[in-house]
Amino acid sequence: MLKNIISCFLAVVLLLNMVAISVLAVPDLGEPVYDVETVAQIVTNTNIFELKAKAHVLMDATTGQILMEGNSNERLPIASITKIMSMLLIMEAIDSGKINMDDIVTASEYASGMGGSQAYIEPGEQYSVRDALKAVATHSSNDVTVSLAELVAGSEMGFVVLMNEKAKELGMNNTNFLDCTGLTDEGHYSTAYDIALMSRELIVNHPKILEFTSIWMDTFRNGEFELVNTNKLVHFYDGCDGLKTGFTRAAGHCLSATATRNNMRLISVVLGEPDSNTRFAETRKLLDFGFANYESTMVNKKGEKVNEVEVKKGLVPKTTALYSDDVSLLLARGEKGKVVREVRLKSSLTAPVSKGQKVGEVVYKIDEREIAKVDLVSAGDIQRASFGKLFGMLISSWFNLGRS
Repeated sequence: MLKNIISCFLAVVLLLNMVAISVLAVPDLGEPVYDVETVAQIVTNTNIFELKAKAHVLMDATTGQILMEGNSNERLPIASITKIMSMLLIMEAIDSGKINMDDIVTASEYASGMGGSQAYIEPGEQYSVRDALKAVATHSSNDVTVSLAELVAGSEMGFVVLMNEKAKELGMNNTNFLDCTGLTDEGHYSTAYDIALMSRELIVNHPKILEFTSIWMDTFRNGEFELVNTNKLVHFYDGCDGLKTGFTRAAGHCLSATATRNNMRLISVVLGEPDSNTRFAETRKLLDFGFANYESTMVNKKGEKVNEVEVKKGLVPKTTALYSDDVSLLLARGEKGKVVREVRLKSSLTAPVSKGQKVGEVVYKIDEREIAKVDLVSAGDIQRASFGKLFGMLISSWFNLGRS
């Protein structure tokens, strides 16, 4: 009997050891693995038109033009890609002066209780907004993200309301946020296209965020906690300086990445990838395709003069038409010489005319196909010529004539 008990005990111990060894041998499926040889092999063997991602988008950041897409409007769980919207709202709060980089964040008990990727903050622990942003942008810390959300909106739920309002404002019609981290899968979703929209809004209007998303390695908590960027492309892909990875078992491996080369910035989004290496490889494939096949060309600059427009009943007979904005065209390589510029000015204006008032437009075409448009605006104010003002001008001119 005793022998049987000992035998059973030894068998249990052996089984537990085997389980422990197997657990240690199996890597965390959510770990952002980047094996250089594996990624290179996947890139070589991948057909750009047959990606494994459940959905993907390649967008030009300057124009918002879509260069390639697949299932781009399919609603999918997005995991920590959610934090792009969180970072957007945080940057808006910073740029508006509501908070600043040196403000102190105090961790709540609720924030410190977040699971998943975290910096293991303690209730009452304090750190600057700047350090918190580093932890969110590089390490994808859920606990720190929630603490920032509480600083901006008072609570995570209050922050989520702002997230959904911003999504609606940006035209993210297939997005619904339930938290600020992406830990929720059911009912929390977006699309590759919507993610590209919010990624573009973040990096174009709040480019300072790239100082954080481009960090490869840093520390948090005065050097005590190491931060390593989950987006391995900031280290392994030339020109990549963002943006955000994501993983849950429901969402799969996701990535919204941005890179710039030759004055062209691209945004690539892949959702539902089968593994981490494929996520990075297919992102590289999309970015490589964009940089190889397109070029960004600045054709006109804001404030450039175009022509003059007649102003009727004005103290001044003409106003100068200026470009209202820079004009950058995204062109397929080899198309630059085919661009035709068509200036459409109003034949005349009637005073008063305000500075910045639209007076026409310029349309850019290739083979009669419109590819871009920009407004032309008045260079200055022109007042309406009343009898009193005309009489005063006449007296002034006579006076000056007599003095000369």
